Amino acid sequence: MSETDAEVPEGAGVTTGSLARRLGVSPTTLRSWDRRYGLGPAARTEGRHRRWTQDDIAMVLEMCRLTAAGIPPAEAARAAKALTEGPHALDTVESLVGAVAEAEPPPDRHASRSATGLPLGSARQDCKGLARAAVRLDALAVQEQLTAAVGRHGLVITWEEILAPALQAVGRKWQSAGERYVEVEHLLSWHISATLRHVYVCASAGQETSRTVPVILACLPGEQHTLPLEALNAALAQRGTATLMLGGAVPGDALLAAVERVGPGAVVLWSQSARTANLALVQQVAATRWGIRGARTRSRVLLTGPGWGRSVRPGLLRPRGLHEALVMLDTLRSRDFQDG
Repeated sequence: MSETDAEVPEGAGVTTGSLARRLGVSPTTLRSWDRRYGLGPAARTEGRHRRWTQDDIAMVLEMCRLTAAGIPPAEAARAAKALTEGPHALDTVESLVGAVAEAEPPPDRHASRSATGLPLGSARQDCKGLARAAVRLDALAVQEQLTAAVGRHGLVITWEEILAPALQAVGRKWQSAGERYVEVEHLLSWHISATLRHVYVCASAGQETSRTVPVILACLPGEQHTLPLEALNAALAQRGTATLMLGGAVPGDALLAAVERVGPGAVVLWSQSARTANLALVQQVAATRWGIRGARTRSRVLLTGPGWGRSVRPGLLRPRGLHEALVMLDTLRSRDFQDG
């Protein structure tokens, strides 16, 4: 007799296989947690098939959340089981998470693959925890870890060392595994976008940027990967820099019209692949003049994203990441202020 949901009487709980699929872990892992830590179903049906009730599931979900946050499995299991023992358990759990945050171990430089099955290499613990939560489609844990990472490390480090590596690993995984991980990438991307926009809204609230010249950020025609630009947009807002975020797949005519109307000091263009790296359009943007007659000028253009390759083209700036783009834009803004 196989363990299937069809064999479970109403109210008896779910099978180990069904719960494993929901959590994004293997059935062997669940059985191991039961055997080692007593973290199993409170009751078994006739024939010793294990049936997980809602209380059992809540306990295992907490185990997943704590291990994703870097808590050693034995301690995580004790804390997860304590949740069923009284209101004091919350203090126990939070103290464990806080201790790990303060004493985060250095990354294992010899590791090639994380417990998520994703190619995360020597990524920091925050990145691996985020990836684990995404793989098991735990939206609440994903958002909690994103918010905690930004608060703990700041936006730039969070993007470059946690978010970008996790996105890249998920992208590589679903490309090599067919369509299996598409839902993971969509979940992770949505929550990262929501977090970045929240940072932008909070940072820009109340700022007097309406009279300053904005930086235009846009993806080239056909390019839909907006998250790197959203990260830059939020980071610029934290620095008090006005931006005009045009988003994904901006038509060439619309981009040129925006440059003429706004007169930005800088235009940041993102291309994820060589297919969307339209150098002819870039040259048009760089050549577009704006301003009053007799004092017309042009915008500096920053080419961002892997689609542009490694070469540096004359007259165009080529930052290699978020931090470098911020340094370049800060330098340009300082020069404009001095010239003004």
